Amino acid sequence: MKKIVFFDIDGTLLDHNKNLPSTTKEAIAQLKKNGVFVAIATGRAPFMFENLREELDIDSYVSFNGQFVVFENEVIYENPLNQTELEKLINESQKNNHPLVFLNEKTMKSDVLHHHYIEESMRSLKFTHPEKDETFYKGKNIYQSLLFCEEGEEQYYLENYPSFHLIRWHEYSVDILPAGGSKAEGIKKMIERLGFQMEDVYAFGDGLNDIEMLEAVGTGIAMGNATEEAKKHADLITSDVSEDGIWNGLSKLQLI
Repeated sequence: MKKIVFFDIDGTLLDHNKNLPSTTKEAIAQLKKNGVFVAIATGRAPFMFENLREELDIDSYVSFNGQFVVFENEVIYENPLNQTELEKLINESQKNNHPLVFLNEKTMKSDVLHHHYIEESMRSLKFTHPEKDETFYKGKNIYQSLLFCEEGEEQYYLENYPSFHLIRWHEYSVDILPAGGSKAEGIKKMIERLGFQMEDVYAFGDGLNDIEMLEAVGTGIAMGNATEEAKKHADLITSDVSEDGIWNGLSKLQLI
């Protein structure tokens, strides 16, 4: 029976310092040798993990939390944000002094020249503050936007923009996605393409944006460093990412 394993990136494949543990790299190589299909499922944009894909030799992925799905280097699903609603949100967020970053598959741009919240959030991913281009979103597919505000301030947008789904990923930043969009939906698109059954699908994750994925797949594995909320939705909890979490989890599942 063909099996597939999806891996989140931050806090799952990459450790707390954004490094790839050697045991994780070994585990992925072993998985492939054992005939298991390997894919990535991340909130990141494709341009943000090109090097990682090259290092692990992975060419199938669910990015933008499910809005842009690529199977063996071919785009098989796209779900951009609604432009009209996005414009409305941009106008309001500017009035509220909540800056935004717009992302497509190739790059990201900010609607302000500089903001401390953007700098802090981006630094946590080892990225610099994006360049300013407040009209970047016009006439383009924007798969995800980042809203920068303090905890609780996103509640207003949650209540007033039902066509968007908001997930906090940083003290100062919230992902804006199309409503109904999730890693789970992206995974469904890929396994339809592969002709696999959901019971033969495994997924490793650690964050709030992994919950739908951990629930939807046959076996959901939470990292030892996962949020308590994510752990509640997992079938199995492995060790911390920096304590051979991937290797130990795959060994427990007898996949390596």
